Amino acid sequence: MSKQDTHFFNVFSLVIGLLVAVALALFAFARVVASKTQDKQMLVESHYLKGVDDRVAPFARVAVAGQDNSALKIEASTANAPAGPAMPKNGDELYEQACKACHGAGIGGAPKAGDTAAWGPRISKGKEILYDHALHGFTGTAGMMPAKGGRVDVSDDLVKQAVDHIIGMAK
Repeated sequence: MSKQDTHFFNVFSLVIGLLVAVALALFAFARVVASKTQDKQMLVESHYLKGVDDRVAPFARVAVAGQDNSALKIEASTANAPAGPAMPKNGDELYEQACKACHGAGIGGAPKAGDTAAWGPRISKGKEILYDHALHGFTGTAGMMPAKGGRVDVSDDLVKQAVDHIIGMAK
């Protein structure tokens, strides 16, 4: 082996060693940062998942004659559990309870409330189109709007008021 080859292997080994050291340092730094934020995120995530379970739980169970209905007695004891969100009284409250979840942060391709550039083309198509998309749902290129923003328990008039509220924020 020549002197040049030995020098090359020594330099190459040094470079590989430095790259491994930098990678380990980055890994350690990432672990330190994650340890400060991960616990908080896990608390929020579990709270969110509990809320999802509450919202998608069946609202009623039916007793069937001739079958074991003992599970219904257990569920009846939880009837005193806190109710879901209060029924909104106007479009502003509906926006705060349902619409803001996506339109406040732009989640899932939803145009942010107050973003005139994003809402301008939509508003130019007319309120009736916006009402229809809000009431019956819409799947576009950027994302998907569920019917009534997922609050199928509210009236069409309240949904229209919420659409008017969002339009007002975009002007």
